[in-house]
Amino acid sequence: MAANKLSSAFFFLLLPLFLQFHFGKSELQSNYYAQSCPRAEGIIKEQVISLYNKHGNTAVSWVRNLFHDCGVKSCDASLLLETVNGIESEKASQRSFGMRNFKYVNTIKEALEKECPLKVSCADIVALSARDGIVMLGGPRIEMKTGRRDSKESYAAVLENFIPNHNESISVVLDRFQSLGIDTEGAVALLGGHSVGRVHCVNLVQRLYPTVDPTLNPDYANYLKGRCPTPNPDPEAVLYARNDRETPMILDNYYYKNLLNHKGLLSIDQQLASDPTTSPYVQRMAADNGYFHDQFARAIVLLSENNPLTGEQGEIRKDCRYVNSN
Repeated sequence: MAANKLSSAFFFLLLPLFLQFHFGKSELQSNYYAQSCPRAEGIIKEQVISLYNKHGNTAVSWVRNLFHDCGVKSCDASLLLETVNGIESEKASQRSFGMRNFKYVNTIKEALEKECPLKVSCADIVALSARDGIVMLGGPRIEMKTGRRDSKESYAAVLENFIPNHNESISVVLDRFQSLGIDTEGAVALLGGHSVGRVHCVNLVQRLYPTVDPTLNPDYANYLKGRCPTPNPDPEAVLYARNDRETPMILDNYYYKNLLNHKGLLSIDQQLASDPTTSPYVQRMAADNGYFHDQFARAIVLLSENNPLTGEQGEIRKDCRYVNSN
């Protein structure tokens, strides 16, 4: 009996340690700012809606920010840091080509600083603005935990090891997502983020010139040539094509319907429909928008909880562009 009591006591002593390791991937919490800044999530939502009403494309930017921030080591707002003291910003990387609206992140941060100075992290702004931007784009409402802290360093030097480019093979892309704990079904759903926004011609002309990619619908290829009339577009000239011509600012399953009609904009998009590993999910998402939204929401949560800085790690930046001065 005494041995059993000792064993039980030992188990309960170890239980907190077990839980810490078992759930150690994320120490985030629901409604983390309930005491320190009760209106934090409401302020972010208000700003997202206001900015969307003035500049609709900001909603797409918030979603892309989440992909590029959380896809590199940690969801920690390293993406937002400017180049300082010779340390290159992730924003300056070729992988970040075409990203914009970073200045409006500062607009959200300024509103939060007025309400609760040095309480809300830029990393949580990245996550929550994406969550609210998804709703503005007609996507699902996603429950998201908070409590992330901000990185004190840029990861620009290793960025290309994490963020795949548009010419990567589907196997490479799936491996990258797998390393973040996102399965194939979730990866296919996340690529459905290409349902909104646009792609610059510099990233798609290799499918048009010198010869048209045979996997492209011929009529669609002619449309793309009209949008991108030269094989060497000027990167500064902002020539682009919409990811989805039918509903270009709605996060829906038209993306998958387009893939089945050989109207994938990037080579990685079209590979989703042809690869036997991903094709069944493409077909199911094309047939069921609700299923796409469910899987997209699930994968966004997994992405948003990738290795966050919490507790005493990192810091809460006053200005999202710069590490706090000591």
